[in-house]
Amino acid sequence: MIELYDTTLRDGTQGEGISLTVHDKLRITELLDDFGIHLIEGGWPGSNPKDIEYFHAVRSLDLANARIAAFGSTCRPSLTPDKDDNLRALLESEAPVATIFGKSWTRHVTEVLRTDLDNNLRLIEQSVAYLRSNDRDVIYDAEHFFDGYAADPDYAIKTLHAAIAGGARAVVLCDTNGGTLPWQLADIVRRVVSLVEVPVGIHAHNDSGCAVANSICALQAGAEHVQGTINGIGERCGNADLCPIIANIELKMDDTALPAGKINRLTDVARAVSELCNVALHNGAPYVGRSAFAHKGGVHVAALERDSGSYEHITPGTVGNATRVLVSELSGRGNIHRKAREYDLGEFDAEIKTTVLERIKDLENQGFSFEAAEASVELMLRRQRDDYAPFFSLRDFMVVVEHREGRGHLAEASVKIDVNGEVQHTAAEGVGPVGALDIALRKALAPSYPEIDRLRLTDYKVRILDGPNGTRAITRVLIDFTDGEKSWTTVGASQNIIEASWQALYDAFEYGLQRAYAREQAAPALAESA
Repeated sequence: MIELYDTTLRDGTQGEGISLTVHDKLRITELLDDFGIHLIEGGWPGSNPKDIEYFHAVRSLDLANARIAAFGSTCRPSLTPDKDDNLRALLESEAPVATIFGKSWTRHVTEVLRTDLDNNLRLIEQSVAYLRSNDRDVIYDAEHFFDGYAADPDYAIKTLHAAIAGGARAVVLCDTNGGTLPWQLADIVRRVVSLVEVPVGIHAHNDSGCAVANSICALQAGAEHVQGTINGIGERCGNADLCPIIANIELKMDDTALPAGKINRLTDVARAVSELCNVALHNGAPYVGRSAFAHKGGVHVAALERDSGSYEHITPGTVGNATRVLVSELSGRGNIHRKAREYDLGEFDAEIKTTVLERIKDLENQGFSFEAAEASVELMLRRQRDDYAPFFSLRDFMVVVEHREGRGHLAEASVKIDVNGEVQHTAAEGVGPVGALDIALRKALAPSYPEIDRLRLTDYKVRILDGPNGTRAITRVLIDFTDGEKSWTTVGASQNIIEASWQALYDAFEYGLQRAYAREQAAPALAESA
């Protein structure tokens, strides 16, 4: 069993743009506890009022798996531990675990701490002993250990023995500058494991892009404790990402880190923490990213249809993720077949698949992108069915944007559409031209489709594809809609931004009405079965 130590709430918040309220930190604590993390580092109570408040509030949580750790440093060079405010704050936090860091690198001892090497050993041993004498479980973080080992291996090892002499339960080797390479790190960890009598841990930073690899190599070399953050957030280039580390331990290393049955919550935890940190989870994040099991190339998708493991290193559901098939200009007929099955549209013959595929490739050549606009793909497939009937069709629209003295900017749109054989002609004003078009279209559809009131535009994105062409550049528009139960995205592209917006808007309403119609059709059947 590998001991998991999460420092999202402390080291993670040192990342640029990361800020958590006390409420956020408590919610993440509950998530990590339920997930099965063993140790959660709540913060540095000697550094700021927010962390003091957190340690007070966290006492009221009924945690099932995790113990809370408070972080701090060894006492100041001129003091004894009982006179040091930082160590006193650790005790006042009432956290059962105290994690303190000390200097392993002679350069830091003499140039940063401004003391001598023997006094640094005293600080480490006495600080740990003071916390142990106050009934704290102490973990010692050996700061800059690998740089210190490279400069003076004997002294770096002495700092660990000082912590152990003081009563540290584990010593954690920190690659604080993040510059050590995996094979170098593994050799050092292996030697340390052979020289100390307590468990060894690893705390890696990602400045050379090796934090996860370094953590895995340290475990392979004998470390039993690993520190990191969810999604790898942290100072500079971030900390070791616990998500792939945990998945690799559980699925690749014939070891365990979590309670049984918890690994399938990995993706949910990663995405929930991302939301609470207000940072978008990278699509390509290993195991948990939206694109981790997304397949775009036609050859890949065709192979997946024959053997689901042929292009996936694990079964996605194992970590709570899912296979996704993307449709784009790189697709083959296998992509179209898979999407038709996903949308429950039945079988299409080879000619129709080819027609749809060629249409997609032609549109992507014009600037469309269907990877993030699956509602537009589904509609394209539905429109190939013999029983498809559009809910409305466009005759014409007009949009006027002007500035009137005394009134300011004005956007007005009129639309003329066919609805069930009748022409509806409406006009509306809006904050902008797309808003006016949206309102006018709703007015035209509402008499025939009152369900339109449930459909809401939630996001509108514009991308200029060929900026050097200036005002003749192609504009791609993505529109997000919801009906309160599901969200969907549609796409349009044109040299005219209003035309591109109309294309996306048309598909968004058509898709929403298709969903509403499907619900109406399903309701009687559900009532009868009940």
